[in-house]
Amino acid sequence: MTTTTATTSANGTSASTAASAGTTGLQQIAGNFDEFLQLLTTQLQNQDPLDPMDTNSFTQELVSFASVEQQVDMNTNMQTLISLQETTAATQALQLVGSTVTVNGNGATLSGSSSPATWSINSSGPGTGAITISNSQGQTVYTGTTTLNSGSQSYTWNGQGNNGVTWPNGTYTISVTGTGANGQALTVSTQVQGTVTGVNMSATPPTLTISGQSYPISSIQSLGNGGSTNTASDLSSLNTSISNLNSTLGSFLQSL
Repeated sequence: MTTTTATTSANGTSASTAASAGTTGLQQIAGNFDEFLQLLTTQLQNQDPLDPMDTNSFTQELVSFASVEQQVDMNTNMQTLISLQETTAATQALQLVGSTVTVNGNGATLSGSSSPATWSINSSGPGTGAITISNSQGQTVYTGTTTLNSGSQSYTWNGQGNNGVTWPNGTYTISVTGTGANGQALTVSTQVQGTVTGVNMSATPPTLTISGQSYPISSIQSLGNGGSTNTASDLSSLNTSISNLNSTLGSFLQSL
């Protein structure tokens, strides 16, 4: 299967955090604007007619008023732009439905002996891996060991527990603890491959449904020749949209 490596990083988290900070900043500026207007109005209403405000001071306050008003308008327009880019990213995420993707994760689907649960294990070095597999309720269904090679390798489980009982079809998670030849701890990560069956549009950023589990778009590692023939370009466009969104959010936060 031909794969296209995804360049998406942890943009989803940074975009969500920045959007929240931007909204808070906009509310603070709007509140300061209202307070400034009230203070200026009160000052004009209560000044002594025989000793009015100095012209220079009054002019400076008007300039400050105009500056705050302009910043509020700019931030409002920026918030609209952010919303539009978030909508674009969500729409492009829908184009991944039906595609076969590889994501960082530990949940794989068991569908009988003909379709065992399969994971990709990445180890920082050779050694031994202690395997623990659990069901969706968190119950341990299998424990064992496997030989780890440096780099990526496949691991499959046919559904049989340590007592020989075959567990029902469903989603199972794996945990791997790696130990090197000299007893040193190895860094081990897991990936799973599956078909995107849905997109959660209410999440920020949108999340993908793969094998019944939700994954952030940033967890995609590679994209195969799944349902859509344009999936590689779709993912590239999605990466560009997320990058543009983060750039916009960065400029927005710098202006606060």
